Amino acid sequence: MWLLSTHRAELHFFTEPSAVPGGYAILSHTWSADGEQTLQEVQGIGAECRRTESNPRELVGEKIRRCCELAERDGYSWIWMDTCCIDKTSSTELSEAINSMFTWYALSEVCYAYLEDVHAGNDPHAEGSEFRRARWHTRGWTLQELLAPAFLVFLSAEWDTLGTKNDLSETLQDCSGIHRGYLTREGNFLEAPIATRMAWAADRKTTRAEDEAYCLLGLFGITIPTLYGEGRQGFQRLQAELAR
Repeated sequence: MWLLSTHRAELHFFTEPSAVPGGYAILSHTWSADGEQTLQEVQGIGAECRRTESNPRELVGEKIRRCCELAERDGYSWIWMDTCCIDKTSSTELSEAINSMFTWYALSEVCYAYLEDVHAGNDPHAEGSEFRRARWHTRGWTLQELLAPAFLVFLSAEWDTLGTKNDLSETLQDCSGIHRGYLTREGNFLEAPIATRMAWAADRKTTRAEDEAYCLLGLFGITIPTLYGEGRQGFQRLQAELAR
């Protein structure tokens, strides 16, 4: 998997989580409507900066830069994010990344959940709060990003800390329908009944129909080849694996 160096936002490849020296931070977020920088774009910025001897972290997009700065301040030399750390032009690399993503989240030192529609000073516990209405709670991929990391920190649009998964477990239970005991690791969510785990995903949406299945692979401990273009057939393949 590709990771960014936090001090320069340059991409380096590691074969497995244990190969990352000192561990790594990881980002959970929803994609901006304006688009996100790709691996190729970040590599291009890095190549140009090597020529001019400048720091590419100063030229990448704000989300990448702020993530790198935050992780570096917290003592991490590496960070992973799905926007620019997967070569989406390679079907092989994309499939490998999707099938291993749950593991990468689970083995991260810290996961930052960036909520661009929640502002600093908002009380997450308040009824009708921006936190409770955040788009992050409605997306398919963020289900595994909520459950897999042991340590999850929620950040506002201004990159201020809103609280941790443990701090906010009761509110998150209301938002997600997941019992707080699974969020605080008092219970093993991987041992929850299949029907219960499937219910957690019932109201979540993905942009691509295929991702309705792919975003659940880690939650059920399943690996399948990813075939974008297959539509709802992906969910049928997931169900077949669950039945088996």
